[in-house]
Amino acid sequence: MKRYIEDKLIAWKNSTRRKPLILRGARQVGKTHTVTKFGEKHFSCGVLHVDLEKNPEWHKIFDGSLDPVRMKNELELLSGKKINTGETLLFFDEIQRCPKAIMALRYFYEDMPELHVIAAGSLLEFIFSDISFPVGRVQFLKMFPLSFSEYLLAINNYKLSEFIDGPPQDASNLIHNKIFEQLKQYFFIGGLPEAVKAYVETNSIRESFEVHKEICMSYKEDFAKYSPKSEPRCMEQVFTNTARFVGRQIKYSHLSQEFSIPTIHKAFDILCRIGVINKIPSCQADGLPLGATTSTKIFKASMVDIGIMQHLCGMPVDLEYQKADLMSIYDGAMAEQFIAQELMIAQESLYYWSRQKKNSSAEVDFLAVKQGRIIPVEVKSGSSGRLRSLHLFLQSYPHCQEGYVFSSRPYSQLLDQKLKFIPLYFCQSALKIDS
Repeated sequence: MKRYIEDKLIAWKNSTRRKPLILRGARQVGKTHTVTKFGEKHFSCGVLHVDLEKNPEWHKIFDGSLDPVRMKNELELLSGKKINTGETLLFFDEIQRCPKAIMALRYFYEDMPELHVIAAGSLLEFIFSDISFPVGRVQFLKMFPLSFSEYLLAINNYKLSEFIDGPPQDASNLIHNKIFEQLKQYFFIGGLPEAVKAYVETNSIRESFEVHKEICMSYKEDFAKYSPKSEPRCMEQVFTNTARFVGRQIKYSHLSQEFSIPTIHKAFDILCRIGVINKIPSCQADGLPLGATTSTKIFKASMVDIGIMQHLCGMPVDLEYQKADLMSIYDGAMAEQFIAQELMIAQESLYYWSRQKKNSSAEVDFLAVKQGRIIPVEVKSGSSGRLRSLHLFLQSYPHCQEGYVFSSRPYSQLLDQKLKFIPLYFCQSALKIDS
């Protein structure tokens, strides 16, 4: 599977300011496969893959002195493979299993900067607080599930992928409908590589459902690792119920009937830190950065993957898949999850706008930033006349020059109302940071 993050890895490899790279992301998003393939493709001597979960005895390499020459020599002896600087990628996988290996990255940077080193792992946020972290000596890159464009590549629809990666534009009804057919499949399969692989190999969407079930079980098994920081059963309830509240403002009391608000709050925060859910705080749009005005009490959430969401919600797939309009699937929550997922890949942070006034509340689904401008984003199937909150937002913040409405409609503009109607599938190209 081609992953667009490979371009960022190539830029890191060739940078004169290169530091050891830590690749972050939730479990099952494809970190190990991507780094391994990158090493095999772009390094003449390949990759030395050091899996610190499967080989716990290798942790002893990092006991005592963290001299990179000594560590490099021991790695060569244990692996039977020579590490050639500039020609071999040294890959520490599941590095959270060995905190001292994280500390060692500092010394690779300071004393052996010509060596290419990548580390990957999950649950890293919990390790960072317990060790002497090499601040300023490492770089970070975050990885997500396959975007819709990457999914199209995986199923060999290269031209459609190329089209939606381009600037939003009008398309013939034939092309528009063809893309929406594929997008409906993506709504249910999602972007986790194993689920996509199961579909590609069997041509059965239901095979991907089995993968969702297995991955959710593995996530829930991980929850036990956070005791006593959090109650595993509470984490499981919050994980499941958050999926059911995608698209709606959340109160902690909605996420569990069994546990106290502080316990639920802690479970929610941990699930955000490990990347299986994303908190979407409310904020104002007075200026940048958006995160400066976030509310701690008013928020929504999205899931790491739309396929995981549909599994946790237990939605009747046979009925929902028959719906012709993607905006109506699961009462529109699937479309909002899709935009959240694509927007997270494009911008790596999510916000929305909410005005809480008696008898006059208003809400805009997302706020994005493009070329230094704040863009209000709505996910709607209706006409411009039904976008009361978006019109109110544009009136309240006249420095915001236009609003985007993502829907199943063809591309169009209403310049007098400062609105662009953009098909769902153009979300990333419309809002990616470097566009």
